[in-house]
Amino acid sequence: MELRQLKYFLKVAELLNFSEAAKALFITQSTLSQQIKQLENEFDVVLLERNSHVVSLTEAGNHLMHYARKVVINADDCVQKMSDLKNVLVGELNIGVTYTFSPLLTETVLEFMKNYPNVRLNIFYKTMGELMDMLQRREVDFVLAFKPTDKNDKIESHVLFNNHLMAVVSTDHPLAQYKSVSIEDLQLYELAFPAKGLQARNAFDDMIQSESCHLKVHLELNDVSILLKLIRQTKLVTVLAEAAIHDEEGLVGIPLQMMSDMEGCIHLLKQAYVKNSAREFYRLLSQSRAILKYSSLANLL
Repeated sequence: MELRQLKYFLKVAELLNFSEAAKALFITQSTLSQQIKQLENEFDVVLLERNSHVVSLTEAGNHLMHYARKVVINADDCVQKMSDLKNVLVGELNIGVTYTFSPLLTETVLEFMKNYPNVRLNIFYKTMGELMDMLQRREVDFVLAFKPTDKNDKIESHVLFNNHLMAVVSTDHPLAQYKSVSIEDLQLYELAFPAKGLQARNAFDDMIQSESCHLKVHLELNDVSILLKLIRQTKLVTVLAEAAIHDEEGLVGIPLQMMSDMEGCIHLLKQAYVKNSAREFYRLLSQSRAILKYSSLANLL
């Protein structure tokens, strides 16, 4: 049994398609089939059922997948530890980021790339739920997102800064002159909301669930960048975390009168090895102007 064969098996188990798995592994389908067959011969069991182009895991395959993941993770950790011991930051750093966090990353990404050109950055923008699943599958090294309402015992969260929900409008919108906005104020205007599942939307829905209100939601979007373009060019109103409009021109954020605190965090898998490159990215991010603007230190600067 070889580590390579286990990695091949895991990719087929993930995609349940030999053709797609071969493409993802950059090998031929015949090579992949041969390696899986050798693995099955060595264990003397059938790991994958193949019927009319449909692939499924057998009972033995399900058991092997569980142990193979541990073996591959431990092997990758070993390689990373040996590399880190040389005090040279190399390899890849995989970062999961929710859409709201994206405006806060530019400064840190540019500085990190300049200081550590031998580290390849892979940044994934997805919803909170998708990113937490990726973190538990070790597909990302850490996640940058607001603190979830549901606790996960496998994940630890470290607070980077505090943020608030804001009503976001264009600079020439009537609400742009307000010091704060109530739910009653929002009821007077057409709204464009982030889609359900995005953290700002989840936080807002939780906040108003005890309120009796009738909001005029004109559309919902799961792309914050497009949402901000629409707000900038129309009289629509949206609700987003303050950080979402960091360095955005033509927009105004007005605090909501209801309590709407949100904690921006870095999320790590408990008891997992943390790469030196991840520690360094976290250090640069925590010291960046973008993060310090919203942190408790901001009032001291």
